[in-house]
Amino acid sequence: MMGTRLGELVERFGGQLLGDPNLPVSGIAPLSEAGAAHISFLSNSKLRAQAAQSGAAALILSAADAALLGPEYAGARIVTPNPYAYFARAAQFFAALDEIVPAPGVHASAVIGAGAVVAASAHIGPHVTVGEGAVIGEGAVIDAGCVIGRGAVIGAATHLFANVTFHARCQIGARGIIHSGAVIGTDGFGFANEGGVYIKIPQTGRVMIGDDVDIGANTTIDRGALADTVIEDGVKLDNQIQIGHNCRIGAHTAMAGCVGVAGSAVIGKYCTFGGAAMVLGHLTIVDRVHVSSASMVSRSILEPGQYTGFYPLAKNADWEKSAAIVRNLSGLREKIRALEKTLKTLTQEEPK
Repeated sequence: MMGTRLGELVERFGGQLLGDPNLPVSGIAPLSEAGAAHISFLSNSKLRAQAAQSGAAALILSAADAALLGPEYAGARIVTPNPYAYFARAAQFFAALDEIVPAPGVHASAVIGAGAVVAASAHIGPHVTVGEGAVIGEGAVIDAGCVIGRGAVIGAATHLFANVTFHARCQIGARGIIHSGAVIGTDGFGFANEGGVYIKIPQTGRVMIGDDVDIGANTTIDRGALADTVIEDGVKLDNQIQIGHNCRIGAHTAMAGCVGVAGSAVIGKYCTFGGAAMVLGHLTIVDRVHVSSASMVSRSILEPGQYTGFYPLAKNADWEKSAAIVRNLSGLREKIRALEKTLKTLTQEEPK
């Protein structure tokens, strides 16, 4: 494994170094496992005692934690306002040192359609199909078994892992990542009902994805019915997410696994959605809204903030009792209204 000097990391990413800049380090490890060749990080002050006992050559930590860590930790320190973000950048740096970059070129088993444009620096792996008129940008990596539809556009340095399906006319910008099994540009769920029989509505829009977007394994994004489904710059989608047709996901919004967004929902920038959160169709969610895991968004959210919509976990018997109370609330409300009316009548009849 290749390494670097501690001082080089600080020169690249900033921060205040307290220690020997010539100290060699070869990677990042957890506090409990880091050795003399590793750096580690402290982003949760509750782990300060564990950090003090760490064998890491250096710690990435905040000024507050550095002041309270004490002399029992003898290693170097990189002091920064956001240790977790610093860790992420340092981890990218170490990963790049050992990364095996796929060689440019088109594998002999790949099929390239007529009129397709594949950049000379792109990598097209075994059994890839690139449709007619598609464009594969500079430095793009298309791993084995991917299918790129006709007229689709894959931006520069974007990486499609094995067995991604990217349908016709859809586009993704630069530096994107799409993990295995993802399907981009499937038909939206659009049907008209006539006498109990469903009539399919052709889905003629596209999926338009910006720069620096990550899409997890087995996530699906439907193409628009007439207009496009739009995923803006910097969006991060976890595994097994469903984005319906004609949705718009604002820049730098992040969604954890199994989130479902129904068609024509418009979600703002810098939002977060916990795992298994659900968003009904045709709703609007403004910027900087944070939806807790397993919550159901059934109305538009027009004010930033944290939103939660589920009962706390309880023993099943207790949950059933609570559910019975909820079912009877309407009747209880009517009884209270009747009692209030009777009390008002009695009060009015009292002699003065």
